[in-house]
Order: sequence, then C-alpha cells, then structure tokens
Amino acid sequence: MNFRLPTLVRTTTFKLAIIHSALFAVFLVGLLVFLYVSTVVYLRGEASASLDAEIIELTQAHRQGGLVRLNQSVLERSSVPGSRQFIYLLLDDEGRKISGDLSGLPGGIPLEGQGRVVFNIDYPGADGTVETRAAEGRASTLSDGAVIFVAYDVDEFVGIIPRITQVVWTAAPIGLLMSLIGGVIISRSAAQRAEELAKTAEGVMAGDFSRRAPVVGSGDEFDRLAEHLNAMLARIEQLMLASRHVGDSIAHDLRSPLTRLRNRLETSIAREMTAQEAEETLSLTLAEVDRVLATFNAIQRLSRLEAGEGGKVEKTDVGQIATELAELYQPVFEEAGLGFNAAIGRNLVIMGDRDLIAQAVANLIDNALKYTPPPGHVRFEVARGREGAVVLKVVDTGPGIPEADRARVVQRFVRLEASRSEEGSGLGLSLVEAVADVHHGAFTLEDGGGPPDRPGLSATLRLPRG
Repeated sequence: MNFRLPTLVRTTTFKLAIIHSALFAVFLVGLLVFLYVSTVVYLRGEASASLDAEIIELTQAHRQGGLVRLNQSVLERSSVPGSRQFIYLLLDDEGRKISGDLSGLPGGIPLEGQGRVVFNIDYPGADGTVETRAAEGRASTLSDGAVIFVAYDVDEFVGIIPRITQVVWTAAPIGLLMSLIGGVIISRSAAQRAEELAKTAEGVMAGDFSRRAPVVGSGDEFDRLAEHLNAMLARIEQLMLASRHVGDSIAHDLRSPLTRLRNRLETSIAREMTAQEAEETLSLTLAEVDRVLATFNAIQRLSRLEAGEGGKVEKTDVGQIATELAELYQPVFEEAGLGFNAAIGRNLVIMGDRDLIAQAVANLIDNALKYTPPPGHVRFEVARGREGAVVLKVVDTGPGIPEADRARVVQRFVRLEASRSEEGSGLGLSLVEAVADVHHGAFTLEDGGGPPDRPGLSATLRLPRG
C-alpha cells in the first residue's frame, strides 16, 4: 500500500508556506538571541566593568596613601546611605578584617589574578527579617600584603536572567506555531483559488465552454489570472460557436448552387441538346462552379487572415489603390444607373499588404453597388486621419443595416434576410474585418445620413500608419 500525502501538503503554496515559516522561525530565533544578548549579556558586562573600575580606584587610593587611605575610602563607600550596589572587605597582610561589610572572604575566591566568585550575602531588613541576595566579587592582593575584596550586587539582573530565558523558550515555539498556522491558512486559501481555476479548466475540457473562473474582486494575481482566463474562454467559446455556425452556413449557402448544378446536369443528360444548348448549359455550369470556388477561396483566405498570416507588409500607397479601384468601378456604377463620387487624398502611404487592402476596399465598394437601388448614389472618400492613419469610407444611399445587426454582419456567412435574394457568400464584410485586425486597424458600420426609411450605410476602414 503506497502512502500518499494529502493534497494540500503536496501543493506548491504549502511548500512556500513552509519556507515562509522556516524563515520566520530563523528571524524569531535571531530576535530572541539578540534580546538575550542585549539584556543578560549586557548587564553582566556592565557589572563586570563596574567591578573592575571599583577595584582600580581602590588600588589607586592604596598607592597614594597606603593602607590608611585605602581604609578611609572603604569606610566612605560603605557608609553611603541606602547603597547596596558594592560590598567591601579590607584585610591586613595576616588576613584580619580591617573594615568592610563582610566578616571574611567567601570560599573559593583566588587572591591573585582576575578570578571572580559568585556568593550569597544576607541583608538584615528593617522588620528584622533577613534578605539573601546574590553577589559577584573579586579580590586583589596589594603590594603590602593587604587584600581588598569588592563584590557587586547582581541579584537584580540574576533574577532577570530566568525571566528572559523563560520568555525566549516560551515565545520561540509559540512564534513558530503561529507562523506555521499562518502559512497553512495562506497556503490553503491560495490552494483553493488554484483548485477553482483547475476545476474551471477541467469543465472546459469536458465540453462546458460556458464555464468561467470565479473572480472574488480582491484584485490580486488570482483575480487577474481568472479575468484573463475568462477572456480566453469567452474567445474560445465564440470561436467554437462561429465554427459551428460556419459549418451550417457553408452547408446552407452551397446547397443551392450545388443543387442547381446537379439538376442542370441531370436535365441535360436526360434530353438531347443542340450544340448551342450544350454550350449554354456548360457556360451556366461553369459560372456556378466558379461561384462555389470563389466561396471556398474566400473562406481559405479569411481563415489565413484570422490565423495571423498577414501577407507581405511593405510601404503601400492606399491612395493609388483607391484611385485604381475608383476608375475600375466608375463605368460599373454608370451602367447600374447609380451615381459614384470619389474624393481621394494624396500621399497616403502606410505599412501594409497591398493585395489585402485592395480586396477589402473592393468588397466595400462592391457591397455598396450591390445593395444601393437606382437612382442611388455612392460616395467614396479616402483621407489622412488622426495619428497618421488612413481612413477609407464608403457611404451609400441604400436601405442600410439596423444597428442591432451590425455586429453580426461582420461574422462569417451572416446574411440578413433582405440580402438573401442577392448573390454572395456572406464573407465580404468578414474579410474587411479580418484585414482591419491584421493591420491593427478598425472597421465600423454606421448610418449613411439618409432619411429614416432609407438611412444608407457608412462603412469606414481605418488603417494605422504602421
């Protein structure tokens, strides 16, 4: 039987929490060590320095005035009212007490060198009780054999040592435990957010493209990740729906020409035809096949554009392209009984693909030609816009497109009911939208400014300088 750690323990967030706890523990131990050194060690050092300074002063007094001067100094220091910081004992060369607070030297004190001894001393209280306090002393043998012993009352900071030690040993495990608890709480929260994202991904992989990652509104990195993930999922859902719609639309739009093609060929086979009838049938069949091929070519080109294949990007004079197309379409508009007016600026050079731009502009003009009934009018304008962008606008006096449908008509194979009677695949505006995206531009549809019953359509393609 294989032992497996709980899921929370195996998460990266939990491991980071353990690292955080370890670093916090190191910091806490360092802080407590610093506290101990700053108090206990410091107090011990101060007591030792004070004791050494007192010995030096008394030794100096002995040098200046001998045993008499030293005894006077000891008596003066011992008689300070309320002072119990220093304790003195002066012995002659035979070990007899001359003056001081003690009856004799504490046991184990060396009379030479820097040796020290810690001992207890009893202080009589005002109420007759005896108070025992700790002291640290040092003895020094003088040049005439006399011995001066000085002790420092260390009871106060000796009592502090166990308190500080207790604080250190109490605070350390508590601090470590709190850091672990905090780390687990943090890691659990992060693990829950990560698990929610994982469940969202699992739901999408299972086919639920409407699934979205929860956004709690905290604005943290998980929220930002969830927002980007939701945007990506929305795009995927849109592409999936578009893909399904494309399949249905292809089947719908190609069924009619293929059916006509089959019926025509079947009819032609079933009866005898003259050479002229056979030629006409073949011509109609060829035209039908050309329309089907044109639809497939448009689908292929549009797919390449949406896949990011932007063609050849080079310096392109949009004005020249617009002029050539205007000259090409002018007689077509005249033949259709429509007015056509072109206002094209000069020096409209951008970085882009000439063929794609030409195709997009031709689609816009062709749409205006197709859906503007005579005696209508189409206006074609090309000029330099803001930030150096080139703005191409085709405005017609046709029925226009309702505002509610303008976002749909740029999708593949979308054709409004009023347009079903006209030839076309429903890919023209989709290709214009794709060309705008490839060039990081914009494509917009608005009313053409006509009366309510025939507002017309204003199609604007904006191409940045690049």
